[in-house]
Amino acid sequence: MVSSNIQQAVEAVQAGLLVVYPTDTLYALGAQIFDVEAVQKVFTIKHRPFSIPLPVAVAGVEAMKEIAVVNQDAKKIAQKFLPGKLTMILPKKNVVSPIVSAQKSSIAVRIPDDETALKLLSLTGPLTVTSANIHHKKTPETVKEIKDELDAEEIAIYIDNGRRRKSPSTILDLTQPIPTIIRSGAVTENEITEALLS
Repeated sequence: MVSSNIQQAVEAVQAGLLVVYPTDTLYALGAQIFDVEAVQKVFTIKHRPFSIPLPVAVAGVEAMKEIAVVNQDAKKIAQKFLPGKLTMILPKKNVVSPIVSAQKSSIAVRIPDDETALKLLSLTGPLTVTSANIHHKKTPETVKEIKDELDAEEIAIYIDNGRRRKSPSTILDLTQPIPTIIRSGAVTENEITEALLS
């Protein structure tokens, strides 16, 4: 169902169903990360290998601390760039199922700079924030295109907030002594370096 009703999306997530929601980059396919069956549905619907970790979105730094170890570098980056188009790879806490992180000890976390996403996340807790598409296919820019491509009954709500066509988030690995950019995106290496040195 296409809806702008956040409460309906929250109820769907709590019932173990999936939602498609807007972020500051693209539309995301969201499942409650503590619901293993819901997370499995994300992999199945996207045809995504279970060996590839799912990124996670949270509403704020405090929520991030509940699922990941936020060190000093991460705090600096979060203060400077989040909410925003930057994903941090951080050491994972044990409350997160290994299925989310593909058995890795780290987790990719971001705080999207989107009012609808932040409101949803504040009510649901952490959600998967993987792009709403079939794995390895171009990500659709509109809810209609996503609905046509995924067409899964497990997706209860599609929150339509217009076309999404933005540059992807920068992915920064902060699990090593030297922070490393894994994927270039909206936030540049120079900006990150300046923030870490401040």
